[in-house]
Amino acid sequence: MQRVVLITGASSGIGRATALAFARQNYHVVGVARRAERLQQLADDIATLPAPHGDFLPITGDVTSADDMQNAVQQTLARFGRLDVLVANAGLGQRGALVETAWQDIEMVMRTNIDGVLHSIRATVPAIRQSGGGHILIISSVAASLVSPYAAMYAASKAFVSSLAQSLRIELASDKIFVTDFLVGRTDTEFNEKRLGEGKRTGGGLPTMSAETVAAALVKTAFTHKRSVTLRLFDKLIVLGNKLIPGIMGELAKRQYR
Repeated sequence: MQRVVLITGASSGIGRATALAFARQNYHVVGVARRAERLQQLADDIATLPAPHGDFLPITGDVTSADDMQNAVQQTLARFGRLDVLVANAGLGQRGALVETAWQDIEMVMRTNIDGVLHSIRATVPAIRQSGGGHILIISSVAASLVSPYAAMYAASKAFVSSLAQSLRIELASDKIFVTDFLVGRTDTEFNEKRLGEGKRTGGGLPTMSAETVAAALVKTAFTHKRSVTLRLFDKLIVLGNKLIPGIMGELAKRQYR
């Protein structure tokens, strides 16, 4: 029996690397993203992986649409007959003073980072239940616990999904569905280029990891009972610092994000 994983935001960055990593482990992979041409390239790359590897089902869809996510699950079941893992990865960054930020940017962050995760979970959980249980891996951020002036909306959206993960872990335990909160630090992806609002600086000088590093950790975490994962010592220190010295951490963040 081959397990099946559905990954949102699969066309680039962490999502793309995660699709390749799961396929290498012989999972069937469903990739959901808005860019069809990127998904086709990913399909071609998975097809050329050394055997054995899982099959890939590309689905063009938007996580901000509940109907798109329900359709993605229906296509998954029609193709593979089951669903075991959700990687809720699709997300969007934003910087700028909250009051002056264009409302459409704030709304887009909320719809992608919050509604997108909710639509993904609500669509996939019934199918995972039918498979006898599985795992939900939610991509959050070390910013979820960080005092983040000038990145307040993004940090708040990640605080939402991290809180959601903690509650769902208990709520879905009787269904044998594990939930893990992934607190990801700075990663070398298109994230900074796609960030909404002002302040496109990448924050040079901060350690950056590869998308493949995050992907490998996601595969390793699947079907474990880990409540939360923070990959690097540097990121763990950020989380600890915000608990112990939030004011100082906020001032440091202000220098990065303003």
